[in-house]
Amino acid sequence: MAEVRSGAVTFKGNPVDLAGPELKVGDTAPDFKLQSNALEEVTLSASAGKPRIIVVVPSLDTSVCSVETKKFNDQAASHSGVEILVASMDLPFAQKRWCGAEGVENVQTLSAHRCTEFGESYGVLIQGGALDRILCRAVFVVDGSGELKHVEYVSEIAEEPNYEAAFAAAK
Repeated sequence: MAEVRSGAVTFKGNPVDLAGPELKVGDTAPDFKLQSNALEEVTLSASAGKPRIIVVVPSLDTSVCSVETKKFNDQAASHSGVEILVASMDLPFAQKRWCGAEGVENVQTLSAHRCTEFGESYGVLIQGGALDRILCRAVFVVDGSGELKHVEYVSEIAEEPNYEAAFAAAK
């Protein structure tokens, strides 16, 4: 069982418990196996050699997550060479439907629904309470060699991340 961190992140002012370590800049990004909305397995190591922004959201079907994912999608066009991966516990079918409805084509949505390993490895899995087994909001920038260049666990889940810092770290 992964370690549990308490109080670093809140949801509407209430602390939530997160399973897993708090990753830091300079750490090696854990590899993962997530499912694309085409039902294909996607790993971090498959995109080695280029910068990646891993955007973690609770659910694409919420207002803040929707706005955030669309902002990353819109900015992706001016950051060629950077792969943007958006992970949530949403089912791949829901992710595909949402991307189609919202015209999101420049980021890749990935589902962590199969198991909690991704959430525990990245320290974003919420344990207990109303959001049990949902992922908290976070952004990780990984360079081509797999080193974390930017880590943001958004302190209030209902707020957006620092987009500028993420893109600056991906350069």
